[in-house]
Amino acid sequence: METPAKITNVSQVPHRSPFRYPGGKTWFVPYLRQWLASSDGETHLIEPFAGGAIIGLTAAFEGLAEHVTLVELDADVAAVWQTIISDGEGQKLAKRILEFDLTTETVDNLLAHPPQTVHEHAFQTIVRNRVNRGGILAAGAGRVKSGENGKGITSRWYPETLAKRIYAIHQLRDRLTFINGDGLAIIEDHLNTPEVAFFVDPPYSVAGKRAGKRLYTHADIDHNRLYQQMSNCRGNFLMTYDNNKTVRQMTQKHGLMCRPIAMKNTHHARMTELIISNSLNWLS
Repeated sequence: METPAKITNVSQVPHRSPFRYPGGKTWFVPYLRQWLASSDGETHLIEPFAGGAIIGLTAAFEGLAEHVTLVELDADVAAVWQTIISDGEGQKLAKRILEFDLTTETVDNLLAHPPQTVHEHAFQTIVRNRVNRGGILAAGAGRVKSGENGKGITSRWYPETLAKRIYAIHQLRDRLTFINGDGLAIIEDHLNTPEVAFFVDPPYSVAGKRAGKRLYTHADIDHNRLYQQMSNCRGNFLMTYDNNKTVRQMTQKHGLMCRPIAMKNTHHARMTELIISNSLNWLS
């Protein structure tokens, strides 16, 4: 299987998400553009495992789809998306981020109390995402210690940048729908809708469950069910998966095509991920 050699320079891709997200797909954005540009005019993109949602956001901002639905089961992540695209709440969240004096003490104070509203939940999630190592939100995640240039927990706190991204997404909210729910169930609801395209980036495969549980609150999904759904999908779809023997065997079993794509992980190590579909003719 030939692997495209060019690795995306993520510094040249617009960063639209307010999240630092493990397994984020910023590197995939050039392939997203190529894929949707070659499609048959789908008007609705669904991202059933949205996470940081860089793919869905890019499609909405760049007009690659008329409407985008983001789906996420994780309650912490969901609170952020619900707040950002709610009338008025997105602006309040951005303003609170700009006004927050982030120190070890203020973070401890903030996180000592369970959130009582969706807005409070969203703000706590953003703070945790920025002060935890690797942006990990799963239970047991540790905080940044020395950070970049010895800045400690403030090394990933960019309030102006975060506020700007949140304002921009809030302004685009008429083109976005968010669902706090099960991605597999949402896929099932739209399998027979040809004008819907799916970008499917599930948590780690069976072979990578241990890593998935460390990074995500909801790391276990029924991968066999997902493959069955995609093999019966009437519309356009694209999946990305970790590149291992188990995934390649599942792909072959369900009569789908796969191809490895070169990328770099968060530690800048060169590696590959698989892109999977029923047709990869668009991929040059």
